[in-house]
Amino acid sequence: MIKMIMHGCNGHMGQTITKLAKEDSAIEIVAGVDSYTGVTNEYPVFESIETCDVQADVVVDFSNAGAVDGLLEYCEKKGIPVVLCTTGLSDGQLEMVQKTSKNVAILRSANMSLGINMLLKLLKEAAGILAPAGFDIELVERHHNQKLDAPSGTALALADSVNEALDNAYTYVYDRSKVRQKRDKKEIGISAVRGGTIVGDHEVIFAGADEVVEFKHTAYSKAVFGKGALEAAKFLAGKQPGLYDMSDVIQF
Repeated sequence: MIKMIMHGCNGHMGQTITKLAKEDSAIEIVAGVDSYTGVTNEYPVFESIETCDVQADVVVDFSNAGAVDGLLEYCEKKGIPVVLCTTGLSDGQLEMVQKTSKNVAILRSANMSLGINMLLKLLKEAAGILAPAGFDIELVERHHNQKLDAPSGTALALADSVNEALDNAYTYVYDRSKVRQKRDKKEIGISAVRGGTIVGDHEVIFAGADEVVEFKHTAYSKAVFGKGALEAAKFLAGKQPGLYDMSDVIQF
């Protein structure tokens, strides 16, 4: 059985994954890490990753950007693979992820769901056909009112997938209110909505002359992300150093 540390165990996703892991005979959470200790868990919980002395095969991280630096240092030192699910990382932290992956296996994904990762592939194909035909590209993402980062990491991943298919020739526009000018043909508009308890809703719009093609993914429960994270953890345990993503877990 794979032994796992849940980094950010007392947050919404940490508790969701804790419940899912109880039903998975292939993996066991042997320790958790969270600065908030007001939740009772069946495994020991440490206030910081540096103080965790429990042996494990893999770490799953759903914490916050401020905790990622220490996590990467810990995993590199201990040689423990890490599934990095926290979004909103700075450019410096992304560089640190790249550097650390040379010494330990890291799987980083902005979104762990099967549907989103399938959508990433489909968007590449659509962009290659529709953008050259003059279709404008817009992306709208919606999340709950407690989400800190905007746009979401998933929205940026979707935009990046489209842009990669177009030789990265497009720029991202996040706010049209400050400039009064016509839309540039080589831009991807990205809008963020925050409200209520929306788990996650992403819509990519290809708007052409007299026709519109839309791709949409809606998550109704955080369980879709938790299931993906556990599959990623089982995949990553024992892997050689390197930078992995969900496309390595889910073979298309």
